[in-house]
Amino acid sequence: MSKKAFFYCLFSFLLLGGCEGQGLQPELGLNPRISQPGDDSSPSLAATGMAWIAPGSAQVRWLDFSTGFGSPLPGLNRPDAQPISVSVDSAGKRFALVRSLAGRTELLIYERNLAVLRPIGLVPAGVPAKVAISGDGRVLAVQVSRGGRWQVELLDLP
Repeated sequence: MSKKAFFYCLFSFLLLGGCEGQGLQPELGLNPRISQPGDDSSPSLAATGMAWIAPGSAQVRWLDFSTGFGSPLPGLNRPDAQPISVSVDSAGKRFALVRSLAGRTELLIYERNLAVLRPIGLVPAGVPAKVAISGDGRVLAVQVSRGGRWQVELLDLP
């Protein structure tokens, strides 16, 4: 099965509850490396790989589909920060991240090719909880709490 067919089948499976006639089977070499008991890290898929929050390690991980191995994310993970939500664009180059650091929650963009992490401000101020980035990496959907009310905000990125 081609990668494209695999992703269509995976999305169909997630959205519709199954793939008829495709015979989707777990990738045995891959799954043991990313799954652990109690893993609810909500992986984010890209055409080239997958990002997820590794349970128990407080780190965002990247798995390169071409090699089947993880790749480092220099400048992204900090020992004093707890990732809350992560999303990756379809090319696997731009990550959106919500993390807790020093008692505050922050929204960040990580450029994997440049190893650059930059904060994204929310106006008006709010507490981000979950994030999703568009396939082209230009739009963020952020679940934000403001004054005890939840909102979803769309932010355009340069």
